[in-house]
Amino acid sequence: MTQKLPFRLGTRGSPLALTQAREVRARLAAAHPALAADDAVEIVVIKTTGDRIQDRALAEIGGKGLFTKEIEEALIEGRVDAAVHSMKDVPTWLPDGLVVEHVLAREDPRDAFFSPHGKSIAELPEGALVGTSSLRRQAQVLCARPDLRVAPLRGNVATRLRKLAEGQVDATLLAVAGLRRLGEADKITAALSVEEMLPAVAQGAIGLEIRGDDDDCRALLDAICCPDSGLRVAAERALLAILEGSCRTPIAGLAELSEDRETLRLRALVAMPDGSVVHRAERSGPATDPATLGRSLGEDLKAAGGEAFFDAITGH
Repeated sequence: MTQKLPFRLGTRGSPLALTQAREVRARLAAAHPALAADDAVEIVVIKTTGDRIQDRALAEIGGKGLFTKEIEEALIEGRVDAAVHSMKDVPTWLPDGLVVEHVLAREDPRDAFFSPHGKSIAELPEGALVGTSSLRRQAQVLCARPDLRVAPLRGNVATRLRKLAEGQVDATLLAVAGLRRLGEADKITAALSVEEMLPAVAQGAIGLEIRGDDDDCRALLDAICCPDSGLRVAAERALLAILEGSCRTPIAGLAELSEDRETLRLRALVAMPDGSVVHRAERSGPATDPATLGRSLGEDLKAAGGEAFFDAITGH
């Protein structure tokens, strides 16, 4: 191994982000004996703009890149060797010189529903208040139940569940994957089917971003990535690139691999934030070319929506 030690992993400081970074460290130690020593892999906590600003929706302060920008700057400057990201937070376009070529085995991509009033969106009482800062969740909630109300709800898992317990909202939604990684899956009222709530692109996937010219780092990470999860994420992110997704555009997408691992099925939707219009589409294609599948489905949705639809969402 030629990698200089300690190997430094850049991450956000939230409980979930730290849990994910520790998972990467454990996998590296298991794959490479030289990284098994306590001080061989260092976790470097970097506070991002998205972590500092908690009182406004992401769409108001610049989008999901706010959770990656400072970490990517540290990567470019050589202060860390790899960045650990929740892939659903990673913008479609990466800074020059950086790549995401490694994805860990994906967790359950579904959304978890929390409410003392029922086990599904359908069971909520009329006019109930759902807390979420995700326009994707908001749009699908309001499409299913136009009578419901939605209010912004940010913060880590504990903060959101505390606000629910205090009665500030009647229901909320979180990613199943994060709760499972935190050991808190027992708190979930119900895991929503993907038919009821289509997940965010790359939800449940941990990605590792590195400098594109760092072959030593690439060789280390090759041993811990999951090719199947990488194919699924590649299809979903190619879809997102065509739709030019931002935090202002409610987009959902999920790719699933067939049992023989030869075919990818990709389902997606794009919606108005108020749920008044939802366009859905689905395609299948060879698993060997996930990007083409994602782009094709993205073009289907662009055609279905038309320029007026997307202009209305982005305010152009």
